[in-house]
Amino acid sequence: MRIGIDVGGTNTDAVLMDHDRVLAAVKTATAHNVTDGISEALGLLRAQRHFDAGEIAATMIGTTHFINALVEHRRLAPTAAVRLGLPATSALPPMTEWPDSLVAAISGRQYLCHGGHEFDGRVISELDEAELKAVADDLGEHGIRSVAITSVFSPVTDEFERRAAEILVGQLPELEVSLSHEIGRVGLIERENATIINAALRLLARQVVDGLESAIRAEGIDAPLYLSQNDGTVMDVDYARRYPVATFASGPTNSMRGAAFLSGQTTCAVVDIGGTTTDIGVLRGGFPRESNIDVSVAGVRTNFRMPDVLSVGIGGGSHVHAPGATPPLGPTSVGYRLAHDALVFGGSTLTATDIAVAAGRAEIGDASRVAGLDRSLVATVLDHISAEVLDAVDRMRTGADPLPIVAVGGGSILLPESVDGTTISRPDHFATANAVGAAIAQVSGEIDRVYSVAPGARDSVLDDARNLAVERAIAAGAAPSTVEIVEVDEVPLAYLPGNATRVHVKAVGTLHTA
Repeated sequence: MRIGIDVGGTNTDAVLMDHDRVLAAVKTATAHNVTDGISEALGLLRAQRHFDAGEIAATMIGTTHFINALVEHRRLAPTAAVRLGLPATSALPPMTEWPDSLVAAISGRQYLCHGGHEFDGRVISELDEAELKAVADDLGEHGIRSVAITSVFSPVTDEFERRAAEILVGQLPELEVSLSHEIGRVGLIERENATIINAALRLLARQVVDGLESAIRAEGIDAPLYLSQNDGTVMDVDYARRYPVATFASGPTNSMRGAAFLSGQTTCAVVDIGGTTTDIGVLRGGFPRESNIDVSVAGVRTNFRMPDVLSVGIGGGSHVHAPGATPPLGPTSVGYRLAHDALVFGGSTLTATDIAVAAGRAEIGDASRVAGLDRSLVATVLDHISAEVLDAVDRMRTGADPLPIVAVGGGSILLPESVDGTTISRPDHFATANAVGAAIAQVSGEIDRVYSVAPGARDSVLDDARNLAVERAIAAGAAPSTVEIVEVDEVPLAYLPGNATRVHVKAVGTLHTA
């Protein structure tokens, strides 16, 4: 059996699964202390369907810890960016165009050093060991605890990044190091930004993962713990300590994977309505479609793996405004205080959940408290929600063919069974689809690099990329016999010489458990 847990801004959901069966599912308000909320969810899960700790093979958690810390500019480590590329790249130093408040929050420092490669592996300039030792001395003097190392075209060859890390750690043994070729894709500035963000979260990642482990172990569960990643797969705790940025979009991806599993649909639009927002994504082959454009996180452009998700400020906790207001609800929300502030729960705030109860779409709380709501207001709010969701789904389509729509999340009670002839399916356990997505998650390996493809060498290049992706999936914990290639993309780079081609390969396998 497995336990899946997803921590959202409003609710913490948990499920107990035995292979493809959901044995128990619970939803509880997210606590201010997230680990306390996880302990409460596990207690409710055990009360609903008793299980022995020894029966649990693995626990998977999707968490908002790291993205929240970045957005709120708190608990971030003093961080430096070391770029290897001189004499090139000096016109645009690291952290250019970052919000000043975020640079201040990480006590950001920047260093430009010699190094880097061309796309075909030729050296721009040799690494200067003395230069890097001087950087290490300066890092120590300024109390920098984490560093992001980025070398030009390191996805082609990571030699200089690894050597620079050895030199810096040789001087400062306690230094946390993040290497850009392990985090971002081709594109110097965006890859560097993603790596700096990862570095700023490294110390917090250690604390958070330790806390999550403690919460699980306190329940007597000794099974391995995994955290959800942005692409709908999981990583072990050691990986999570090194790459916290990989968790940023785990909530929407868990919901999409759960929706695919529960509905049996592998290609569809998923509408996940939570307490605060509605996230719309597209499944392709059972996995979330990844974004092909740079993603802005806390005002910083990045290029690491993120799902293509459109978020709308509508949720079960959304404030409903006075009649005649435009829009009639949102984007503000009572969030995790829904169970205290909504009218049906004895509060004084009119929310979207109250509207759903008044319309007879949900039987929660005290329906008598909303029996007198203006019928025209109820209809206006529900029509607005349906129109906004359908518009968002239409914007996510990349072709003319309509997409089946699967609605999940506790707030999906706000949607009807069909709108304008479009059927909206709502599978069993829809309210906890995010936790189901975490519980069923597989393990992935990915390679994204630029190759110089000689005439007649295309097949060998693709084989090399496939093998690397498979190796990474196995190293991440996939059972070797289950790994398969699920995505292969080739993009010729006409602006570079030598038949340069960007190759992206993704391999996925079933989690290996004892």
